[in-house]
Amino acid sequence: MPLEILLILVVGGIAGIAALTWLAGLAQPRQLNEDDATSEWARHYPDDVVQSVWVTHDARAALVMTEQRPGLLWVMGADTVGRHLVDFDLIDEPHGLSVIFHDYTAPKVHLHLDEDERLVWQNLITPQ
Repeated sequence: MPLEILLILVVGGIAGIAALTWLAGLAQPRQLNEDDATSEWARHYPDDVVQSVWVTHDARAALVMTEQRPGLLWVMGADTVGRHLVDFDLIDEPHGLSVIFHDYTAPKVHLHLDEDERLVWQNLITPQ
């Protein structure tokens, strides 16, 4: 098979899969609610006992308060990532907060918060 035809088939196939994914609505980021956040936290940390959950208004992140220590759960595509809030920096930004974990496996997380949420989250999150 000529390379030109193979290239057209590969590019067309990838574009077709992307279009079908978008048309089926599977390209939308996941939205969290309190029950989802609690069950996702239990998936990441099964030994933690969740006391309360604070979900952001955009439903892309949640602050999870456990008996041991607070944690942060955020959406990454169709999945979630959870980290205990230990050894991190909290940066106040114009549209929310940024959390920088001192862990090479966790990225810098931008939390989009309105003014009311920012005040509550800053009071609940205290770097240790």
